[in-house]
Amino acid sequence: MQGLKWWQKAVFYQIYPRSFADASGDGIGDLEGIRRHLDYLQDLGIEAIWLCPHYPSPLVDWGYDVADYTDVAPEYGTMADFQRLLDEAHRRNIRVILDLVLNHTSDQHPWFQESRSGRDSPKRDWYIWRDGKNGGPPNNWYSVFGGSAWEYDPRTGQYYYHFFFKEQPDLNWRNPEVKRAMFDVVRFWLERGVDGFRLDAVGTIFEDPALPDQTAPMSYPEWLKAWNAASEEAERERLWRIRQEMFRYQEDLPEVHDLMRELRALVDTYGDIVLVGETEDLAYYGNGQDELHLVFNFPLMKAPRLTPAIVRANQRERLRGMPPGAWPCNTMGNHDFSRVLSRYGDGRHDLEIARIAAALMLTLWGTPFLYYGEEIGMRDLLLTDLAQFKDPLGRWWYQVERELFGTSHEEAVIRGARFGRDKCRTPMQWSRAPNAGFCPPEVQPWLPVHPNYLEGVNVADQLEDPDSLFSFYRRLIHLRQRTPALVAGDYQPLAEDSEEALIFLRRLPQNGQACLVAMNMGERPARVLTGLAAWGRCLFSTHRTERSEENLQELRLAPFEITIVELTGGAEGEAS
Repeated sequence: MQGLKWWQKAVFYQIYPRSFADASGDGIGDLEGIRRHLDYLQDLGIEAIWLCPHYPSPLVDWGYDVADYTDVAPEYGTMADFQRLLDEAHRRNIRVILDLVLNHTSDQHPWFQESRSGRDSPKRDWYIWRDGKNGGPPNNWYSVFGGSAWEYDPRTGQYYYHFFFKEQPDLNWRNPEVKRAMFDVVRFWLERGVDGFRLDAVGTIFEDPALPDQTAPMSYPEWLKAWNAASEEAERERLWRIRQEMFRYQEDLPEVHDLMRELRALVDTYGDIVLVGETEDLAYYGNGQDELHLVFNFPLMKAPRLTPAIVRANQRERLRGMPPGAWPCNTMGNHDFSRVLSRYGDGRHDLEIARIAAALMLTLWGTPFLYYGEEIGMRDLLLTDLAQFKDPLGRWWYQVERELFGTSHEEAVIRGARFGRDKCRTPMQWSRAPNAGFCPPEVQPWLPVHPNYLEGVNVADQLEDPDSLFSFYRRLIHLRQRTPALVAGDYQPLAEDSEEALIFLRRLPQNGQACLVAMNMGERPARVLTGLAAWGRCLFSTHRTERSEENLQELRLAPFEITIVELTGGAEGEAS
């Protein structure tokens, strides 16, 4: 795998610091808790960590409202704790990237406090302040979380702009002082040794300075009603186009790409640094070399189900759409999205489905990002008490259900829990000890622990079980690390007419290695003609004997079978 960057080869692991491990005993995860589990991550085969925000914050949006970009939240530890975590990760050859929130700050950030102190403040133009119009806001733009995107400040008689919650005022990136200050933040962390950044909400950084009114044919509340009622795919596509029109002046403006090129040029001066964007838009690769290094394959994560046809179509669209030199990036879950098993589990084949999802991430072409707890099969936990809700999105959706849809309190709580993000942010399940070993028994964790930790969904139970989901992840990650074709090989779909089986080749011309990956994604046996007149040696399988010789021209796959075979003879991987 010579010539590849570390971030092209690495398996990333996303950690939500508040929920990973509590070393201080206050019910809140912290940096020291993460440090104490680095050996666990190393054993799993993790080569890079993405840390969700660890900065001081009033926690309106649970860390994505930053009050200080160059410090550590006291509940997570100190800068010394951070440096110790970083140094010890590096000693284990584990890289660390940080979440960087570029679009906005907290309204408690000193920059915003100074900005709102008066119209003549030196930092007034660091944010987007405007006079009202016709007795109301400057225009009819919406916040993505409902209501006006403008908040009136009686102290100065003007409105400020916020794409997200009102407690998250947008920075004015057209002011060169803002850019210098935020680039200094980037330098601050790079000089401490971090290996890159995941850039939050990159598409929202700029808005149209002329502030024209949007002209969507319905209001945002009307759109929410229509979206909630839509069941047909065609109707959802129509509504999504309307939503794009509604926010056309607030998202994905051309200036964002100019900024990404400047940021890329800055980080490139620090060596082999990676920039990962919270976007699915392939345009953020730029020319393949001048903007982001990685763009998430969110369409695969958002797929309604996992089928061969859906995966093949996704790969065809994504790989054809990338510019030359760009590198794919895949994920099945994150801190904003329902957990894999809660989306795809059927209650009968959950372990098999979890293995399919893992195999997709670890054998498709591209850098895989795993979310903490996926390796043990953690599920969503739907809170039933509104008082337990931490996520403002869940509480907001509860209000939408009650006020806009007329939903009963009980049903609105259920729907708010499903819409919110608390469900996928619950504490990591380490053992059968009280609180799943996340925090001391006598301490209440910041979010409830999923009770299934007592049913084997925990690290301790799975660690030594060769048939556990954890063992499956570990075996497959380690196979990926020692098999260059699975990391750097081209992707070639085979047997594209199969409804049950996903079959593809990963071929590395540089060393001649080729691996066939076969997954039966259904509960019935499958017989597949691959078009390959070749033999191979089994490297990995849920059903076959490893190192067995396989005739690859015809494959018979058991239900949910996953098999990886290295080609050893015959057609050398050429389809006949």
